[in-house]
Amino acid sequence: MKLGFRGKIILSFFSLLLIHGLVIFFWVSHVVKESMLEELKNRGISIGISLSARMVEPILAMDFLRMKVLVDETVQLGDDIFYTFVLDNKGNPLIHTFKDGFPVGLKAANTVSGNQKGSIQLLDTGDQLIFDCAVPVIINDNRLGTLRVGLFQTRAEKVVNKIMISVVVTIILAILIAGVIGMLLLNPVTRSIKKFYESSEQALRGNLDVRTAPMLKKNCWDIMQCHQIECPAYKNYHHRCWYLAGTLCPECVEGEYARTIDSCQQCQVYKRCSGDEIQTLAESFDAMTLSLKGNLSDLKSAESILNEQKALLQMILDAIPDFISLQDHEGRYISINRAFCEMLDKDKEDIVGRVNNDLFSGTLADHYNREDRKILETGIPLVKENRVPGSKGPKWLHVVKIPVSEANDQVKGLVCSGRDITQLKAVQEQLTQAQKMESVGRLAAGVAHEINTPLGIILGYAQLVLEDVEKDGQIYEDVATIVKQTKHCSKIVADLLNFSHSRESNIIVFNINEAVEEVLGMVEHTFSLNHVIIKYEYDKNPLLMKGDKEKLKQVFINLLNNAFDAIKENGSICVNTGIGKTQNEIKISISDTGAGIAKENINKIFEPFYTTKGPGEGTGLGLSVTFGIIKEHNGTIKVYSPPLSGDKEEGGAQFIVALPSGLNTKKGEQNG
Repeated sequence: MKLGFRGKIILSFFSLLLIHGLVIFFWVSHVVKESMLEELKNRGISIGISLSARMVEPILAMDFLRMKVLVDETVQLGDDIFYTFVLDNKGNPLIHTFKDGFPVGLKAANTVSGNQKGSIQLLDTGDQLIFDCAVPVIINDNRLGTLRVGLFQTRAEKVVNKIMISVVVTIILAILIAGVIGMLLLNPVTRSIKKFYESSEQALRGNLDVRTAPMLKKNCWDIMQCHQIECPAYKNYHHRCWYLAGTLCPECVEGEYARTIDSCQQCQVYKRCSGDEIQTLAESFDAMTLSLKGNLSDLKSAESILNEQKALLQMILDAIPDFISLQDHEGRYISINRAFCEMLDKDKEDIVGRVNNDLFSGTLADHYNREDRKILETGIPLVKENRVPGSKGPKWLHVVKIPVSEANDQVKGLVCSGRDITQLKAVQEQLTQAQKMESVGRLAAGVAHEINTPLGIILGYAQLVLEDVEKDGQIYEDVATIVKQTKHCSKIVADLLNFSHSRESNIIVFNINEAVEEVLGMVEHTFSLNHVIIKYEYDKNPLLMKGDKEKLKQVFINLLNNAFDAIKENGSICVNTGIGKTQNEIKISISDTGAGIAKENINKIFEPFYTTKGPGEGTGLGLSVTFGIIKEHNGTIKVYSPPLSGDKEEGGAQFIVALPSGLNTKKGEQNG
């Protein structure tokens, strides 16, 4: 279990006292020990000097009895004196106090010169440590011998130990007394901190009505003798007046706490009521919770208003029939309306927070990502019309993408809005077709009325003439030319009528490979007569689509005939079928090795009556009819001259038709 604040303070306090006591103990121990040893050494030298002076006369008289008495008396001076003996000037023992005989090794253990006061050596006997003091015995500069005195060191250490025990007891008592006093002083602090902690816990749980600061004996209205009931500080026992805004005291300065506190510090209320740091902290905490309570109340009110505005804005957006979405700078959808969800057939929760790759197929997602990045990088809006597949057929969408900029003109996201213009497109196409039909219909009707009848008469009489003239004559050839050109004019009139009249479509599900194969079966023999070979490669899987099979066969016939006319003879035509950019798109490619199409003519070949063929070789309506049928099936046709890589041999042109299958359309692949 971890220590609390009180435990840490007590532990730290006692640790400091203990460390301080140990420092004092070791320092006193060292000083006392050194002092006692020094005193012991000085005592040994003093005893030696005193005894050496008394030994002069007995040594001169060689009075061994007197010398024995003196050394014995010296040993009896204290328990710390171990031995005493006298050596002559040659180092031989004269007298000693050893009961078991004189240890010879002591003679050379400590030496002293004649000009020294004395010499001290610490000797280890194995059982005891002895300070050996050597003092010369001198008379009139003549050395008579050496006096040696041995003192126990352990006796001095015992004295030191007794002193240190007293020191330790004193230190322990001092620590206990200081600890008790410290705990008494710490109790108010820890109680305040505990209360502050409990208040913090309550504040974290949402209770901002906690009271941490202690009650005052006298409050501001008592001190100032104030009776202004409307003042926010009046009868407010838990918050100090210098923390409250809008007080009515004439000495208070209006404004925030940072401005008023300088003035309040000079007020007698502040001087009498302000406490120590702990009390100030508690008062500040109470003021903080009061301020937080007010701020939270304001925030909740603002949040409620914002939620109402957000709900109102979302309701307006959901009521708009156009789909609307908002993306951030990373392409992540952060806001959408109901129309956008319905378009993708997904719930709002499945869209918000996602990116294009999460919502669309790989090809569409990559295309939309490129568009979005370009808008975010350049800041240029995008306006376009998209034809997208849908569950009930292809749709046309008018899409607008607008960058969203911050105050510093930095693009942070984009808004995409769009509407379904499929019906508008259909109306436009119908209007265009109707205008064309009206114009061409009037023209065709005029041609049929003005030209068709004379052409029939000319053709009839010319055929009668052919029956009456000889076949080998010049007249027969001339009349045959008239018949041929008359039939050509009739064909032009028939093409005009076909172009102007849009017959009913017969929509079925069929295999595009079979339709192409049927067309190739009709023209392959005719083309081979001019040494034009047809190469074909069908997709290995059936390419099913929903459309008018006969009209599309007419498209393939027109394109093959154009390729044959461009080659004339000795060439090849390549026909390929396969999957387009998506699984719901079918691609048909027809390329030839003919003369090709001039660059300046490529954009004109689908215009009515435009042709590059010679007089009498074409009406210029074949590709216009082809273009109309493909548009009717919501497809596209593109022409390349020379052909694209992989579909060409030498020169020539290539037509690529892309048709939506109209089957198994995935939902959700519609976006701006």
